[in-house]
Amino acid sequence: MTGRKQFDVDEALDKAMAVFWQRGYADASLDLLSAATGLGRGSLYGTFTGKDELFRRALDRYCATYGARYEDALTAHPGDPVRAVEAFFEVVLARIGDPAVPKGCLVAQSAAQSEVLTADSATHVRHLLDRQRARIRAALDDSHADPGTLDDLATYVLAVNQSLAVLSRAGIPDGELRAVVRLTCETVANQLTAVG
Repeated sequence: MTGRKQFDVDEALDKAMAVFWQRGYADASLDLLSAATGLGRGSLYGTFTGKDELFRRALDRYCATYGARYEDALTAHPGDPVRAVEAFFEVVLARIGDPAVPKGCLVAQSAAQSEVLTADSATHVRHLLDRQRARIRAALDDSHADPGTLDDLATYVLAVNQSLAVLSRAGIPDGELRAVVRLTCETVANQLTAVG
């Protein structure tokens, strides 16, 4: 189309995602987002209607990129929920340790900033956390524990995952993060054995 700038929406979302991931929602100004994506404000508003929708779309892009990896890890060991949780954390640690992406987790960082998000975006972040918890809970279903214990363990694993992201962003060494994962997996195994 003559006279209109063409651009790759997914590429723009990847670049915006990196800004939100590095800076957080509050500090990701439209000027920073425009500079990162190479799009003027008009193009940003024309495509995404504003910062808030761009943020939610960037979150969805983040979850599409990493969510499939988590899902694969959690479903790769049917009948062995402890191994599924271990595999999940292996993916988490690999992402945290990847020097090609910002430290931490976009969802964890966004959850920590919920008070400055719009109601729609805060709800969206909560939905993404709930979806991750549901994936973990489904992997734990392969045990004989009562549903209440499995619910509690799913929330516990979710909480540790989000904590790992915060700790990694604070510069905690990989060895210490791995110690947290080891203790978490031992706790899950012990809880499932105690009630199995």
